[in-house]
Amino acid sequence: MKIVGREETDEIQDENDAVSLCSLFAGSESFGIDTRKTREVLGKRELQRVPLAPAMIGGVVPYRGEVLTAVNFRVLLGMEEYAGVSCVLVLDDDEGTERFGLMVDEVGGVVTVNRRMLEANPSTLEARSKWLFDGAYKMQTGLMVQLDPQKLRPSRLMETGLFRQSTNGRDA
Repeated sequence: MKIVGREETDEIQDENDAVSLCSLFAGSESFGIDTRKTREVLGKRELQRVPLAPAMIGGVVPYRGEVLTAVNFRVLLGMEEYAGVSCVLVLDDDEGTERFGLMVDEVGGVVTVNRRMLEANPSTLEARSKWLFDGAYKMQTGLMVQLDPQKLRPSRLMETGLFRQSTNGRDA
Protein backbone atom coordinates (compact mmCIF):
# COMPACT_ATOMS: atom_id res chain seq x y z
CA MET A 1 0.00 0.00 0.00
CA LYS A 2 1.36 3.42 -0.91
CA ILE A 3 0.87 6.39 1.35
CA VAL A 4 1.63 10.07 1.36
CA GLY A 5 3.99 11.26 4.02
CA ARG A 6 6.95 13.10 2.50
CA GLU A 7 8.18 14.45 -0.81
CA GLU A 8 8.20 10.92 -2.16
CA THR A 9 5.56 8.26 -1.64
CA ASP A 10 6.36 5.73 1.09
CA GLU A 11 5.52 2.07 1.14
CA ILE A 12 3.77 0.88 4.28
CA GLN A 13 5.60 -2.03 5.78
CA ASP A 14 2.94 -2.71 8.40
CA GLU A 15 -0.78 -1.94 8.01
CA ASN A 16 -0.78 -0.60 11.58
CA ASP A 17 1.38 2.28 10.31
CA ALA A 18 -1.38 3.59 8.03
CA VAL A 19 -3.81 6.19 9.26
CA SER A 20 -6.60 7.72 7.16
CA LEU A 21 -7.24 11.40 7.70
CA CYS A 22 -10.16 13.47 6.46
CA SER A 23 -8.54 16.65 5.17
CA LEU A 24 -10.16 19.95 6.04
CA PHE A 25 -9.30 23.59 5.65
CA ALA A 26 -9.53 26.83 7.60
CA GLY A 27 -8.23 29.71 5.53
CA SER A 28 -5.12 28.50 3.74
CA GLU A 29 -4.26 26.07 6.54
CA SER A 30 -4.63 22.31 6.07
CA PHE A 31 -5.75 20.00 8.86
CA GLY A 32 -6.56 16.32 9.17
CA ILE A 33 -8.77 14.34 11.50
CA ASP A 34 -8.81 10.56 11.89
CA THR A 35 -11.60 9.13 9.74
CA ARG A 36 -12.48 6.70 12.56
CA LYS A 37 -13.64 9.71 14.60
CA THR A 38 -15.60 11.27 11.74
CA ARG A 39 -19.20 10.07 11.74
CA GLU A 40 -20.30 12.00 8.65
CA VAL A 41 -19.54 15.05 6.50
CA LEU A 42 -22.72 17.08 6.19
CA GLY A 43 -21.27 19.53 3.69
CA LYS A 44 -22.21 23.21 3.51
CA ARG A 45 -24.83 24.05 6.13
CA GLU A 46 -26.46 27.15 7.51
CA LEU A 47 -26.45 26.85 11.29
CA GLN A 48 -28.94 28.12 13.81
CA ARG A 49 -27.11 30.59 16.09
CA VAL A 50 -27.40 30.18 19.86
CA PRO A 51 -28.04 33.49 21.70
CA LEU A 52 -25.38 34.39 24.31
CA ALA A 53 -23.27 31.33 23.46
CA PRO A 54 -19.52 31.87 23.32
CA ALA A 55 -18.18 32.58 19.82
CA MET A 56 -16.56 29.12 19.66
CA ILE A 57 -20.10 27.71 19.41
CA GLY A 58 -21.01 28.38 15.81
CA GLY A 59 -24.58 27.21 16.32
CA VAL A 60 -26.63 24.04 16.27
CA VAL A 61 -27.41 21.73 13.39
CA PRO A 62 -30.08 19.01 13.07
CA TYR A 63 -28.63 15.54 12.60
CA ARG A 64 -30.70 12.35 12.32
CA GLY A 65 -33.25 13.35 14.93
CA GLU A 66 -30.69 15.02 17.20
CA VAL A 67 -29.60 18.62 17.58
CA LEU A 68 -25.81 18.89 17.60
CA THR A 69 -23.70 21.72 18.95
CA ALA A 70 -21.25 22.86 16.26
CA VAL A 71 -17.83 24.22 17.20
CA ASN A 72 -16.51 27.06 15.02
CA PHE A 73 -12.95 25.94 14.19
CA ARG A 74 -11.93 29.38 12.91
CA VAL A 75 -12.68 30.91 16.32
CA LEU A 76 -10.49 28.31 18.03
CA LEU A 77 -7.67 29.31 15.69
CA GLY A 78 -8.22 33.04 16.28
CA MET A 79 -9.15 33.64 12.62
CA GLU A 80 -11.68 36.06 11.18
CA GLU A 81 -15.19 34.75 10.54
CA TYR A 82 -15.61 32.82 7.28
CA ALA A 83 -17.48 34.84 4.64
CA GLY A 84 -19.06 31.77 3.00
CA VAL A 85 -21.24 28.95 4.25
CA SER A 86 -19.21 26.55 6.41
CA CYS A 87 -18.96 22.80 6.01
CA VAL A 88 -19.93 20.70 9.01
CA LEU A 89 -18.36 17.42 10.06
CA VAL A 90 -20.07 15.23 12.65
CA LEU A 91 -17.52 13.87 15.12
CA ASP A 92 -17.71 11.34 17.97
CA ASP A 93 -15.61 11.36 21.12
CA ASP A 94 -13.66 8.24 22.13
CA GLU A 95 -16.40 6.92 24.41
CA GLY A 96 -19.15 7.66 21.90
CA THR A 97 -20.99 9.70 24.52
CA GLU A 98 -20.68 13.13 22.92
CA ARG A 99 -21.44 13.73 19.27
CA PHE A 100 -20.86 17.24 17.96
CA GLY A 101 -20.32 19.25 14.80
CA LEU A 102 -17.15 20.96 13.63
CA MET A 103 -17.49 23.97 11.29
CA VAL A 104 -14.67 24.36 8.76
CA ASP A 105 -14.23 26.31 5.51
CA GLU A 106 -13.89 23.28 3.25
CA VAL A 107 -13.56 19.51 3.47
CA GLY A 108 -11.10 17.79 1.14
CA GLY A 109 -10.69 14.07 0.63
CA VAL A 110 -9.30 11.19 2.61
CA VAL A 111 -5.52 11.06 2.81
CA THR A 112 -3.64 7.98 3.99
CA VAL A 113 -0.40 8.77 5.81
CA ASN A 114 2.24 6.83 7.69
CA ARG A 115 1.65 7.44 11.41
CA ARG A 116 5.43 7.23 11.94
CA MET A 117 5.77 10.43 9.92
CA LEU A 118 3.82 12.46 12.51
CA GLU A 119 6.07 15.21 13.87
CA ALA A 120 5.71 17.44 16.91
CA ASN A 121 3.56 20.55 16.61
CA PRO A 122 5.35 23.29 14.68
CA SER A 123 6.59 26.19 16.81
CA THR A 124 4.73 28.59 14.51
CA LEU A 125 1.32 27.53 15.88
CA GLU A 126 -0.38 29.98 18.23
CA ALA A 127 -0.04 28.84 21.86
CA ARG A 128 -3.77 29.31 22.57
CA SER A 129 -4.76 26.72 19.97
CA LYS A 130 -1.63 24.52 19.85
CA TRP A 131 -3.01 22.09 22.45
CA LEU A 132 -5.81 21.13 20.02
CA PHE A 133 -3.31 19.36 17.75
CA ASP A 134 -1.53 16.00 17.88
CA GLY A 135 1.31 17.03 15.55
CA ALA A 136 1.84 17.58 11.83
CA TYR A 137 2.61 15.66 8.67
CA LYS A 138 4.85 17.12 5.98
CA MET A 139 2.89 16.84 2.75
CA GLN A 140 3.86 17.81 -0.79
CA THR A 141 1.56 20.84 -0.53
CA GLY A 142 2.75 21.91 2.96
CA LEU A 143 1.94 20.91 6.51
CA MET A 144 -1.18 19.00 7.48
CA VAL A 145 -1.82 19.47 11.19
CA GLN A 146 -3.59 16.54 12.87
CA LEU A 147 -6.53 17.47 15.10
CA ASP A 148 -7.41 15.70 18.31
CA PRO A 149 -11.23 15.32 18.31
CA GLN A 150 -11.27 14.71 22.07
CA LYS A 151 -10.00 18.24 22.60
CA LEU A 152 -12.54 19.73 20.18
CA ARG A 153 -15.56 18.54 22.19
CA PRO A 154 -17.67 21.54 23.29
CA SER A 155 -17.71 20.33 26.90
CA ARG A 156 -13.91 19.96 26.91
CA LEU A 157 -13.41 23.40 25.37
CA MET A 158 -15.55 24.98 28.08
CA GLU A 159 -13.53 23.18 30.78
CA THR A 160 -10.27 24.72 29.57
CA GLY A 161 -11.37 28.30 30.17
CA LEU A 162 -9.42 29.38 27.07
CA PHE A 163 -12.63 30.24 25.24
CA ARG A 164 -14.70 31.54 28.13
CA GLN A 165 -17.65 33.81 27.52
CA SER A 166 -17.31 37.50 28.29
CA THR A 167 -20.15 39.65 29.59
CA ASN A 168 -21.19 40.72 26.08
CA GLY A 169 -21.70 37.11 24.97
CA ARG A 170 -18.48 36.83 22.96
CA ASP A 171 -15.17 35.17 23.84
CA ALA A 172 -12.80 36.99 26.12
